[in-house]
Amino acid sequence: MEDRSTKVSIVFVNMRSTVLLLVLATTCYGQKNNNFVPGRNSIVQMFEWSWDDIANECETFLGPKGFAGVQISPPSENIVVGNRPWWERYQPLSYDLTTRSGDEGALKSMISRCNKAGIRIYADLVVNHMAASSGTGTAGHGCDAGSRSYPEVPYGGGDFHKSCPINNYNDPAEVRNCELVGLPDLDQGKQYVRDKIVEYMNHLVDIGIAGFRVDAAKHIWPADLEAMYGSVKNLNTEFFPENSRPFYYQEVIDFGGDAVKREEYLGFGNVLEFRHGCELSKAFQGQNQLKNLANWGTAWGLMQPHDSVVFVENHDTQRSGSGGVEILTYKKAREYKMAVAFMLAHPHGETTKIFSGYAYDDNDQGPPGSGWVYEHRWSQISNMVGFRNVVEGNRFTFA
Repeated sequence: MEDRSTKVSIVFVNMRSTVLLLVLATTCYGQKNNNFVPGRNSIVQMFEWSWDDIANECETFLGPKGFAGVQISPPSENIVVGNRPWWERYQPLSYDLTTRSGDEGALKSMISRCNKAGIRIYADLVVNHMAASSGTGTAGHGCDAGSRSYPEVPYGGGDFHKSCPINNYNDPAEVRNCELVGLPDLDQGKQYVRDKIVEYMNHLVDIGIAGFRVDAAKHIWPADLEAMYGSVKNLNTEFFPENSRPFYYQEVIDFGGDAVKREEYLGFGNVLEFRHGCELSKAFQGQNQLKNLANWGTAWGLMQPHDSVVFVENHDTQRSGSGGVEILTYKKAREYKMAVAFMLAHPHGETTKIFSGYAYDDNDQGPPGSGWVYEHRWSQISNMVGFRNVVEGNRFTFA
């Protein structure tokens, strides 16, 4: 006699599996959607700007000029270092939303004002590690890095990988389980650690964040990142359509010589395209003929446009270079403007990112009271943002 119940069970299981696969596919695709207001394209990284100043810029310049978003400096409490270098922002002490950019109230107000101006906000997310030194943070909380005690989270010694340096970038376990430049390395394989990180991310989603630039993603196991991303809430429906997912763009530096590959991170988010800035910097500094850019795109080893976020420089590369290349910055203004204009004119890259920071002589120098460069306001750049919005989707010809 035919066992019809078995057939029904198999069909039911297959249906559930299909539904689950569809849900997962929809979620992963959603996490690669940049959540821009239609007709806008470019994010500007407003490095070390205050929340109040970003809010004003959204309303008076970025919105009217057609920008799409702002990447803000890490919003979580960081250790206070004596001479206040920029990199203290990348040494979190807790997930309290108080930094030298402003407190939680100012952050929430800025996000709301920018969203209403058509500008999405993307937080620089630092969750690979915690602060390397003991002391007091920007919200007044303390930590003892030596014992791995961060009571405001709280994290303790059992929440970290064992202490070890990264010496061999051909060993993916060492890259992901040891300490990047001596920073205590969180163990995201532990459910408790993932839960605390997701709690922090959900807090930012609740106040209107559109997505995250994920710092040092290369140093976190892909499966752990995917698990955390999938646990984060949908975006706030006050500002976004129902069921919208956060956009993730991840820092995975890969020039082809390391064991950790950018492709490992593409299934659940986008990856920052470091090769883009390197090759354009070489071309516009005369190290490659401009005519060779005729086939600019994947032929140059760049990721597919829908998988990447393209840029010329960021806060790290403008100070230290990238891939052994001197990266163009405001200090070579003419060549820099040409490289950024080329990026904005070329269709490769569904999401472009511009940098706006401050003048410096010392690579460690923190933000000034004055001396801001305002690269995003330079007419050769801001006008090209508008140009890109107008021509997006049209056929491109290299003449």
